[in-house]
Amino acid sequence: MIHSAACEYAIRAAAHLAGHAPGETVKLRQISQDEEIPGPFLAALLPRLVGAGLLDSTRGPAGGYTLARPAREICLHDIVVAVDGLESLDRCAAGLGRCSDAVPCPLHHAWSPVREGVRGYLRRTTLADMSRAIDAKRTRTEVPAARLDILPVAAP
Repeated sequence: MIHSAACEYAIRAAAHLAGHAPGETVKLRQISQDEEIPGPFLAALLPRLVGAGLLDSTRGPAGGYTLARPAREICLHDIVVAVDGLESLDRCAAGLGRCSDAVPCPLHHAWSPVREGVRGYLRRTTLADMSRAIDAKRTRTEVPAARLDILPVAAP
């Protein structure tokens, strides 16, 4: 895992919103239940995405959260920056403090392309991409209803 649990929860919650119709408000409780994210944790996390301009929130009985922009315009990089920042990618891979091309650590030249690959992936991958991938995975991992009738039945 290269991100915190908070960041992973934020990505899942935002991808969940991307799976809804544009402008559709989704209650925090619904996101929490559907994504199996603890409600209090999510309640503290989503305002960070609102503050970053990624989500909009509405208070009151009909309130909830929506994406602030179309899902295809919000990339994972935006969420990572809002929740974790990019400091973990900027740190020395060997833990020797900041290193650079001018003063590299023993892992610097090997880690640099990995770091840039991760950054590129985060910039290229949108919430629309994540939502589609999550839907496809859930579809593949569900037991088809037709298979349920071939399970062995215990004798009386």
